[in-house]
Amino acid sequence: MKKVVIAVDSFKGTMSSIEVCTLIETGFKAVLPALETVKVPIADGGEGTVDAFLAALGGEKAKVHVKDPWFREIESFYGILPDHKTAVIEMAAASGLPLVEAEKNPCLTSTYGTGELILDALNRGCNKLIIGIGGSATNDGGIGMAAALGVKFLDEAGKPVSLNGEGLAQLRRIDLSEKDPRIDQCQILVACDVDNPLYGENGAAYVFAPQKGADRAMVEYLDQNLQNYAAVLQKELGLSVQEIAGAGAAGGLGAGLVAFTPAQLKPGIEIILDAVQFGAVITDADLIVTGEGKIDGQSLRGKVPVGIADRAKDSGVPVIAIVGDVGDGLEAIYQRGITAVFSTNRVAVPFSEARFRAKEDLVDTSASIARLLKIAGW
Repeated sequence: MKKVVIAVDSFKGTMSSIEVCTLIETGFKAVLPALETVKVPIADGGEGTVDAFLAALGGEKAKVHVKDPWFREIESFYGILPDHKTAVIEMAAASGLPLVEAEKNPCLTSTYGTGELILDALNRGCNKLIIGIGGSATNDGGIGMAAALGVKFLDEAGKPVSLNGEGLAQLRRIDLSEKDPRIDQCQILVACDVDNPLYGENGAAYVFAPQKGADRAMVEYLDQNLQNYAAVLQKELGLSVQEIAGAGAAGGLGAGLVAFTPAQLKPGIEIILDAVQFGAVITDADLIVTGEGKIDGQSLRGKVPVGIADRAKDSGVPVIAIVGDVGDGLEAIYQRGITAVFSTNRVAVPFSEARFRAKEDLVDTSASIARLLKIAGW
């Protein structure tokens, strides 16, 4: 009997990682009913990170009211693992892009709600935090998050700045005197889905702000503000953040977590694969199926499919990717160890229409792959 390990990220905007794994399994087993399948829902720090950890390790969700990116009160959540000391937090659950919909504006949105999630975890006695920082709607360098933990961000006159990307322009001083001391006693792993620097052409504003609603002028403005932020961190805290891989993740939240907490930034895919003991899972596998909503050159910077391929290199198990869309840079993806890439986009329609048939298309694409395997002797 052949064994397939299905380890896939969410298809953002359409399906969670758990749904994607299940639908791929459905397509494969429609053609190869005797196939052994092992589903490993994966997240790289973005949407679905909490669910992936709870599915792998057990635990429960904690519900809490926090501020969304526009400072409106919403019900959010995070995970508490069975040791009751480890919290798994998705910044997207409080400060994520799906929460703003048509109100995208990275100059004005804030990570304050993410800080509130961290504060609630501290109040429940957690002292180990795993924080996923993918999928943000923000570009505030994490000052909103830090402000929720008691840090004060001040202008030249000593007045508080706005806790958003716009506020970074006026930032001149940082006051740590009222920062919650419990945060410095925590072990904090930050799951980054990218390794971008804080500012510059590969930084938070230029690479990610356009998808958060920024036009060219706003991108340049936000990048200048992040440069000012870095200069203030250097002057006030003696900390240089620009060269830290992942500092630009989540609109600079990566930099903010390093600056104001004892956080270590690590590729999110590495954290979850360690947690599920992925090496042991694929030991006797014949095929690994991975994937994400879109695969392109950016996938090389810490995304799930390439992380899976890196882990599988020494096992000799082939890896294929099933994705919603394919962008440029595919040759580099193949060079990293992915054998083949299959798109579920079976009809040439825009995403706004394709999303409504995404589940059906995913099952059909998976079944087509299984038919190919069947004639190959599976």
